[in-house]
Order: sequence, then structure tokens, then C-alpha cells
Amino acid sequence: MSKINKISVIGAGTWGTTVAKILSEKGFNVVIWAREAEVINSINLKHENEIFLKGIKLPKKLKAVHNISDAISESKLLINAVPTQYIRTTLTSYGIAFKGNIILSLSKGIELKTFERPSEILYQIFKKPTYVLSGPNFAIEIANKMPAATTIAGPDRAERKKLQKILNCKYFRVYENDDIVGTELSGALKNVIAIAAGMCDALGLGNNTKAALITRGLNEIRKFGKKFGAKDITFLGLSGIGDLLLTCNSKISRNYSVGYNLGKGKKLKEFIQNTTHIAEGIKTSKAVYELSKKIGIEMPITNEVYYVIYHSKKPEDALKSLMSRRLKSEF
Repeated sequence: MSKINKISVIGAGTWGTTVAKILSEKGFNVVIWAREAEVINSINLKHENEIFLKGIKLPKKLKAVHNISDAISESKLLINAVPTQYIRTTLTSYGIAFKGNIILSLSKGIELKTFERPSEILYQIFKKPTYVLSGPNFAIEIANKMPAATTIAGPDRAERKKLQKILNCKYFRVYENDDIVGTELSGALKNVIAIAAGMCDALGLGNNTKAALITRGLNEIRKFGKKFGAKDITFLGLSGIGDLLLTCNSKISRNYSVGYNLGKGKKLKEFIQNTTHIAEGIKTSKAVYELSKKIGIEMPITNEVYYVIYHSKKPEDALKSLMSRRLKSEF
């Protein structure tokens, strides 16, 4: 990677804005693209993203733009923060325009219909080396400079080390690994398990149930990931068990909140229409359900989350289905 004169962040949601803040505070020239005019005005005029990261002051030099071409022009590093299901439609027209040499993705999910991971979608669009950042990272805590750790995965170790240095700061510790498949699939599937965890808590099922769910959920993620060549050790790392524990145990998790509301008997449309944040686990549960059927792998927790979301199955009945499955060996 040549000298970084400009970094473009595509997507000014909570996480995209936080990463842009880190980089801008480190002295990089950062331009962030936002779809919403109110977000652009808020960042440029008030130095705050009042829609997605309210109350957090942003560096005055951080610039927001509405035109993606303006964001990526002369940029050496493009950071994708667009939700997985919208990456292709948002960025396809700009593949040739980006003259930099590396892509870093912050998205977590699996695209419907194609069943592709964010890095795969981005590589198809830009034909550039693609890396991913994933870990137990709630944006609001990191934006408030609370200590956190994450990992960058991708094909070339030298480039990973450079990205590691670019992102690392005194409150955000960055590791690196070479398992992009395991890192991305862990980040995607943990959102599905988090929806189940939210339902557990809403039903008042207790600590034993939650511990069993997270443990079997990790096994489900691992089983799925290994089918696509992921490494076992990845699931014990930050993007694996680290992210899973965080997302399953916090009320500020979007996916946990989806499950909690479903567990309380609310309809999905009732609460997602009142939020500006996207819970990736909703669409990911459908993608993983369909893909698991296609490749013939058993995903019991994912199946039940899918049926609750897309077929209005009652969470209590989903629990009964899980508990009445045939007995088997643990490993």
C-alpha cells in the first residue's frame, strides 16, 4: 500500500462514522459518504452525526459528501460501511472510478440470493484486494474512547500489518489474521444467534438457557464456517466467541433487541420501522437458512430464528422445537 493521502469511508452509519472519527483524529484526510442530506449537513456544519451517533463530537476536518465519486476521488483506501444487502446496488457503478489499491470492509452479513460475503461482493465490484475488520465492537463505546479490540483479516500479511497500524490507536487495539472466511462468517452468524438470545431473555428463561444457547450457537457457527474452509481457531478469537458474547449479552445490540421484541410478542414491523439502524441478522437468518438447506448442513438455532421472523412462529414454540430434537453426541 502506497502512502495514504486520503481515505474514503462509504456509509455514515454508527460504525462508519466511528471509524472515520478514529482515522480523522489520527491525522488522516478522511471523506465520508452519506446518503442522507441531514447527515451530511450535521457532520459538516455541527461536527456531529446527530442521526446515527448523537452526542459524539467529530473532528472539524472530517468532511461528508453526497456524491460517491467525490468521496473516492484520489483515495488510496476505501472503507466500506454499507450494510451487506445494499453494497452491490450502492457501489457497482463506482468500480472503475476507485484508483486506490485496497478495500477494507466493516459490514457483517451474507447477501440474499447470491449467498456471498461482503468481501466477495466488493472484490467483484472493484477487482482490488479486499480485507475485513470484525470484532466485539459497539460503535458508541469506541466513539467514547472506551478500550476495545478487533481483528483485520485478508490475503496478504504485509497489507494487513499496514492496515493494522492505520486503524490502531490507544483505545482501539487491532490484531490481524489470515482467515477472511471464518472472520466474516463469524461476524454474520453471531447476529442470528443474538436474535435468539434476545428472545431467551424476553421469555425469562434464565442463565442456564442462555449459556447453552451461546455455546450451541458457537458450535453452529463453527460447523457452518468449516464447511467453507474457515479455520477452527478463528471461532475462539475476537471475531468469533468475542463478538458472539458481546452481541448476545447487551441490550444495545440491534440484533439482540430484535429478538427481545419478538420474544415480547411484538411484530417485526412494529419496531423496525421506528429505528434508523439496520439489524443485519434479520436478512442473514434467511440467507443462512436457505444456504444451509442447499448445502445440506443442520442449523437448528438459525432455522428457528428464521421461522420466527419469516413465518410468525411463536418464540415459545421455537424453544420447544429445539428442546425436543433427537438426542445426539455433543461433538
